Amino acid sequence: MAATNVEVWQRGIVRESEEIATDIRRIVLEQESPKRAAPGTHIDLWVSVDGEPVRRSYSVVSTSDDDRLLTLSVMLVPNSRGGSIAMHALQVGDEVRMTQPLQNFPLRVGATKYVLLAGGIGITAIVNMARVLKSLNADYRFIYAGRNREAMAYLDELQDLHGDRLEVFVDAENNFIPVEELVNSLDVSTELYMCGPIRLMDFVRRTWLDSHLDYPNLRYETFGNSGWFDPEDFIVRVPSLGIETTVGAGRSMLEALEDAGAEMMFDCRKGECGLCEVRILALEGTIDHRDVFYSEHQHADARKMSCCVSRAVTSPTGARADAASATPAIVTIEI
Repeated sequence: MAATNVEVWQRGIVRESEEIATDIRRIVLEQESPKRAAPGTHIDLWVSVDGEPVRRSYSVVSTSDDDRLLTLSVMLVPNSRGGSIAMHALQVGDEVRMTQPLQNFPLRVGATKYVLLAGGIGITAIVNMARVLKSLNADYRFIYAGRNREAMAYLDELQDLHGDRLEVFVDAENNFIPVEELVNSLDVSTELYMCGPIRLMDFVRRTWLDSHLDYPNLRYETFGNSGWFDPEDFIVRVPSLGIETTVGAGRSMLEALEDAGAEMMFDCRKGECGLCEVRILALEGTIDHRDVFYSEHQHADARKMSCCVSRAVTSPTGARADAASATPAIVTIEI
């Protein structure tokens, strides 16, 4: 679902920061050069993780009428790559380096029917789509799932705005999305847009393929920040370039290789386009595939990986090694 964007970097100023749900902060940024954020857009910005600048992506929830203010919502994930911790630490008045809104997840206006599916913090990519579809009086179903109601951002206002078009599923209430029933109930004219945890999106994608629905009608957004295992340090080797470097838990392989002097190709940095593909020559450990570009068979084959999001872990269980001297996973690749 990747699309080429012209990146325009600008200064941003934090104008608001408040907790709106458990571990979720609403952050409002003022753009130096205002640009309208269409449904499905995101911004990239630089944050500091362990003293190093890293690039992270966040969906734009909404914009002000004059396009000057962009609203993000960021979930705190302590075991992630570290961007959320930095974002939660921002204070009103802080300056950030950010792009203007970028589009990799466009809403196509004119479909006969729509299903919008959001899991957890994936709601941030879906909120504006739902708002637009309601304003157009489109035929849409809006499905929102979360661990518990306290951790579901914007739930009350979405219920007020969308009424019975909004279907809520809550794990803590033993109320789970019937994915197979949902997908099998769709006709060929329906477009489904989704954003959420990798397990949910993978299940929907596999069910969609099994149903023989048109694959272009399944559209999704992922930032590669949810994997099958917790992130941990691992080593990447590129024999042809004489490179061996450690990929920290808070950084991507792509970032580590760039820092080591490798010239890398990439576009989306979210595991969607496949441009950053590397070939796996040897592996000591297990690949944690976090992309949505490769098929299930290609993941199992483990000959290639999207280095912008996918990682290596020490064991198939994803258990972290407690001892400081434990041997990290090692992946040897060809670029």
